[in-house]
Amino acid sequence: MRVSETLRTSIRSLGLNKVRSFLTMLGVVIGVFAVISLIALGRGMQNYISEQFDALGSNLLFVMPGRMDMTADPARNFARNKLEKKHVDMINTYASEYVENVAPHIEIGEKIRYKTKTFNAGVIGSSYVGKDMYNFDVKEGSFFTKTDETTKSRVVILGPEVVKKLFPNRSPIGETVKIGDDSYKVIGVFKEKGRAYDEQVIVPYTTLSDTFDIKNYGSISIKVRNAQDVDTATKQIRSALLRDLKPDDFSVMSQKDILSTINSILGILTSFLGAIAGISLLVGGIGIMNIMLVSVTERTREIGLRKALGATSKNIAFQFMIEAILLSIGGGIIGLLFGYLASFVARSFIRAEIPIWSIILALGFSMVVGVLFGTYPALKASRKDPIEALRYE
Repeated sequence: MRVSETLRTSIRSLGLNKVRSFLTMLGVVIGVFAVISLIALGRGMQNYISEQFDALGSNLLFVMPGRMDMTADPARNFARNKLEKKHVDMINTYASEYVENVAPHIEIGEKIRYKTKTFNAGVIGSSYVGKDMYNFDVKEGSFFTKTDETTKSRVVILGPEVVKKLFPNRSPIGETVKIGDDSYKVIGVFKEKGRAYDEQVIVPYTTLSDTFDIKNYGSISIKVRNAQDVDTATKQIRSALLRDLKPDDFSVMSQKDILSTINSILGILTSFLGAIAGISLLVGGIGIMNIMLVSVTERTREIGLRKALGATSKNIAFQFMIEAILLSIGGGIIGLLFGYLASFVARSFIRAEIPIWSIILALGFSMVVGVLFGTYPALKASRKDPIEALRYE
């Protein structure tokens, strides 16, 4: 029997039970969809984080509370946070040769209110030098000054998304908004910089620390004078802080270090979730084997008739194997299309993408599932005795 004829016969057989064939494919569809969409979302998160770090500019180092590595407990690190103003002064004093600017960083989530409108924003407490360190371009108004920082002025720079919500179609400069229970004067609006930044507002860190009684900084950002000196600056900063802190009390990390750590965590998480999604492919394969065994039983007389007319055991086995592969490949293609649609929708929020290797992996795995779980039913069909098969009721 020719391959083309076997293929047509297999398609015809599956077409006779369209609903059952689709339900059989469903496990593979869900498995491939889960694998593709999870990988796309994982890639999207990695792209999103990379873009946020690129938007910060270069030559930045971050002093983080506690020991920042894959084994550290972030909650414990921040619970033991000891970063204070004196540590900013120590960096300026003992690492001034390599350091251009130092900015404390505090971040809280708070509602921003203007009359009857509210916006849940990230409130960032930063230094007046933060404008240059983080490459914030002021679109309207101005950034706060050193005097504002020193006098703990209640002034605020709004992100563009906050402006759209609270002040649609008009300028917010000079208006007063509420952050918590306190009033802040809007003095500026910064340009679009990315979703994570555009939904934030910036105030002097001294004001935020005083208003919300925050004793310790969430982190300290340092801009190094030259990119070539980042490693040397890191050693100098660590040496300066060790005058007051223990080695486990802080970590000095570059953008590259933080990005590498985050990507490692995301990679492990994506692999773990992908493995879980792969289980559904195996479940789908078991479903295929189950239905193919039912099909073999239902078509016993057909198998006996075809053998009586000259079909060999190899021909019978090949047809049932082709049917199993068609079910798994068909499910894989449908799952791939759904995964692409999911990643397309996700692009409205993050730059999700489907790597070529994930498509090859998903389709290849679905084909392997078809072969593995179609082998036993195919062999069972091929071993039917034609005389006994023709007698089957």
